[in-house]
Amino acid sequence: MSDLPVHDHWIDGRPTAGTDQQRLGDVFDPATGQARSRVRLAGVADVDAAVAAARAAATTWSETSVTARSRVMFTFRELLVQHEDELAAVISAEHGKTLDDARGEVVRGREVVEFACGIPQLLKGDFNDQVSAGVDSHSFRQPLGVVAGITPFNFPIMVPLWMHPVAIACGNTFVLKPSERVPGASDLVARLYQQAGLPDGVFNVVHGDKVAVDALLGHPDVDAVSFVGSTPIARHVHEGASRTGKRVQALGGAKNHAVVMPDADLDFAADHIVAAGYGSAGQRCMAISAVVAVGPAADTLVDKIRERTVDLTVGPGSRAGVDMGPVITRASRDRIVDFVGQAEDAGAKVVVDGRDLVVEGHEGGFFVGPTLVDHATTEMSVYTDEIFGPLLTVLRVATLDEAIALINANPFGNGTAVFTSSGEVGRSFQRRVKVGMIGVNVPVPVPMAFHSFGGWKDSMFGDHHMHGPEGIRFYTQAKVVTTRWPHVSEESLAQLNFPTAQ
Repeated sequence: MSDLPVHDHWIDGRPTAGTDQQRLGDVFDPATGQARSRVRLAGVADVDAAVAAARAAATTWSETSVTARSRVMFTFRELLVQHEDELAAVISAEHGKTLDDARGEVVRGREVVEFACGIPQLLKGDFNDQVSAGVDSHSFRQPLGVVAGITPFNFPIMVPLWMHPVAIACGNTFVLKPSERVPGASDLVARLYQQAGLPDGVFNVVHGDKVAVDALLGHPDVDAVSFVGSTPIARHVHEGASRTGKRVQALGGAKNHAVVMPDADLDFAADHIVAAGYGSAGQRCMAISAVVAVGPAADTLVDKIRERTVDLTVGPGSRAGVDMGPVITRASRDRIVDFVGQAEDAGAKVVVDGRDLVVEGHEGGFFVGPTLVDHATTEMSVYTDEIFGPLLTVLRVATLDEAIALINANPFGNGTAVFTSSGEVGRSFQRRVKVGMIGVNVPVPVPMAFHSFGGWKDSMFGDHHMHGPEGIRFYTQAKVVTTRWPHVSEESLAQLNFPTAQ
């Protein structure tokens, strides 16, 4: 493996091997099961170097005009357009998702950059004239300083783009710790930022594992941390960052339900559930994994989902005509297969079985076929656990009330959807479910960039959701200024009692 390319860190505007040069991890091509490159795993000293570079750049960047920061974002946005195919190819090779899916990820991430281009408007404060006699008040927001992002493997460019464009446009400097399984996109983004005119040290990348994560959480010069990943790690990040006085937002896992009512267009519902459940091999935090069929909708709906599932083409993401690629690791594949077996042993019916899928010419790849399990119950592990794979589980209930109660009893609260032709059902559903993001006939209700992304319950730890208005609030802190400019000859009105309006 010594001849494999190596991903260096990006610190203070240049690639660097860092101090822990012997700590390397393999980056696999999930379609072949073979290592395609290696990645540096940062030690504490490497994190210190990245944070120091960010801290040194913070004073100048925070004082850079909001117009100049916006211009960098406009240029960066154009570079993302120009390099869309290159980014998609890197994502597909390291993650396994299809090229079309990877391009879609780039586009959705770019929308946050477009939102950040409007930072002059987004940072406008408030002003009140004459709040008291001769007194005015105004408010404005300032950057925090150095902020860090810790991101997962499943969206190598989109999830980091939920964070750093908004943070940087607000005047912060940024240290990104991407998943060590998919380092390539972050390396390219660092170079595109530099090409866009971003000063050295404003955006830094440290690759690594838990050592790097914990170093960021405990670092005294990191002012805030953003995280997306599993719920156990989200708890760890939230607790660790909070313990050291940092502002923190940590998005955790999910169990996203799609409720299908008897009055729904079942062909429409089946089409969209299949896309939402099996797209990106189910490795999305907003993927539909639990289908809740209400009343007489169940049998017909399962048949329609089955018909569409068996027609899906599985193979390497770079191959034309492929609907679904591999999962990220061999361990992930084996875990998904094990969940199917547990469901079968517990009495569920395996309607479509993808456990024995072999892709010709890619026998070493981490492939598991799209799988459909019916007659699951809320006690089965196939329902209680976040599986993160191409596995749709069908639960059957008699009424909408039962469906809503089932969703509300689940510890996760990331996303959910209802398929119905009734406005009354749609309105009742969206008001009653205890979930952060809701779709009505929309299976993957990821908000546009000018809204904010985030769930409830065990899917979200912290006070602010990501990007949109809440992203601006997370990466800035407010000041309120009250001013009086008395005439020099005016008698002083100072007094010891509590001041009141006059």
